[in-house]
Amino acid sequence: MLAKLLFRALRPYRLLLAGVLVFQFLQALAALALPSINADIVDNGVADGDTAYIWQQGSLMLIVSFGQIVGSVIATFFAAQAAMRAGRDIRAGIFARVSGFSEREVSQFGPGSLITRNTNDVQQVQMLVMMGCTMLVSAPMLAIGGIIMALRQDLGLSWLIAVAVPLLLFLAGLIIARMVPLFRAYQGRIDAVNRILREQLTGIRVVRAFVREDIERERFDGASVDLMVVGRKVGELFVLLFPLAMLVLNVTVVAVVWFGGIRVGDGEIEVGTIFAFMQYVMQILMGVLMASFMTVMIPRAAVCAERISEVLATDTSVTTVAHPVTDFPEVGTVEFRDAGFTYPGADAPVLTGLSFTAKRGETVAVVGSTGAGKTTLVGLIPRLFDATEGSVLVGGVDVREADPELLWKQIGLVPQRPFLFAGTIRSNLRFGNERANEDDMWRALEIAQARDFVEKKDGGLDSRVSQGGTNVSGGQRQRLSIARAIIHEPDILVFDDSFSALDLTTDAKLRRALWSELPDVTKIVVAQRVSTVADADRIVVLDGGRAVGIGTHDELLETCDTYREIVESQLGAEAAR
Repeated sequence: MLAKLLFRALRPYRLLLAGVLVFQFLQALAALALPSINADIVDNGVADGDTAYIWQQGSLMLIVSFGQIVGSVIATFFAAQAAMRAGRDIRAGIFARVSGFSEREVSQFGPGSLITRNTNDVQQVQMLVMMGCTMLVSAPMLAIGGIIMALRQDLGLSWLIAVAVPLLLFLAGLIIARMVPLFRAYQGRIDAVNRILREQLTGIRVVRAFVREDIERERFDGASVDLMVVGRKVGELFVLLFPLAMLVLNVTVVAVVWFGGIRVGDGEIEVGTIFAFMQYVMQILMGVLMASFMTVMIPRAAVCAERISEVLATDTSVTTVAHPVTDFPEVGTVEFRDAGFTYPGADAPVLTGLSFTAKRGETVAVVGSTGAGKTTLVGLIPRLFDATEGSVLVGGVDVREADPELLWKQIGLVPQRPFLFAGTIRSNLRFGNERANEDDMWRALEIAQARDFVEKKDGGLDSRVSQGGTNVSGGQRQRLSIARAIIHEPDILVFDDSFSALDLTTDAKLRRALWSELPDVTKIVVAQRVSTVADADRIVVLDGGRAVGIGTHDELLETCDTYREIVESQLGAEAAR
């Protein structure tokens, strides 16, 4: 999974990776050449007292060292470029995939987990790419090349390498094997912290209203402590690696000096050979250690790559046909043909056998008790999810066969929980239509009964809006959302209980403005208040996911018991007669 993800992410940057390989190769060659030059200076220059030779070879060492530095800098620069661009592409891929998800897929992963996967998880993969590119050539070359060069210096001390390298690999492998399950748990703990924090920030008013600050603080502390415990276990294993590696390295160096000194005393090798052999042993073990550090990152990156791949491999349940329909012969019409919907894993359908038509310019209201399926019904129109039985037609075309972009251009949706983006009133209105001018904005605000309070603000259209619109009231947020849908200039307006936060007077004014200013726009209105739907051209009464009555207000009072009960509960028995 990790290899496939990295291959796809790095494939466009083959030239950068080639540059990394070339300069890492040159850096490793320079590093391997330095101990031999140093040994030559000790044996031939220092021993003979040849100052000129020392200067000559010393200058060569400086040049080689400078080349090593240059190679390392350029290779690291190329590696950073490849890693950062790969991270950018992976994030863009996740964002594009999530943007196409229906509510079903978003609920499946959870918003908090999706945020973690697009930030923390991508960062871990990005760091692995960076470290991998930096050590991809130099670590193996230092280890393998160091062994070859050390054996060329003296075969008698080679048994030290045969002991030290396997020992270091064994210790690193033992630690890494224990880290893999911990990294998987660690990412899950990060998801939990993000989820709880997101819930608390979004529901801060509810938390304060019910005086739950202490309880929520304990809940967050619990998740944070869980993360800390797993992170501490990972840290405890990780900090063992470097001391153990340094122990092996230092013991090996001491052994080289000890046994090499004996061989020098016996006249079998020169002092410079010991220096060179010692440096090669250090290079070998450092190469192994560098590879071990990179290997430590692989388990966590592999877990993150698996989580990223889960998102990238998940197809949206709302798919587009190969040749979508781009011509809508009946502009502004909405038709349900025996439509039904069942949520995944549910025992019973939310909607079933639903059939009605809204013609261009008509107002069709949807009423029913809580849980009757009203929000699900309006979600089928813009394809927030697809009907699991029957079909939904917009403009005379089944929404599953229509071009999504053209379908969404025809529909202006005001959701049950209106959401405003951080910015200004102007930027939020232009979210519905980027080409809208000020006249268009003020007209939409006037229809939505929002012009008065916007004009009273110091900045007018440029007044600041916080994320989610938390700095305006619920009614103002609803009216701004309605204005944003109006400025979209749709053929169909869908209101999902979008008048609930408005007082009766404002509700009546808004509906009159909508009916008079937008006579050719089809309006699908979900509402709880009878006064909001009483003047609709047609009312669909839902009960248990079925349409138990369709007609005008007066017709339903005579023929539909469910509607009559709703009217009586709100307006009294006298109004239902």
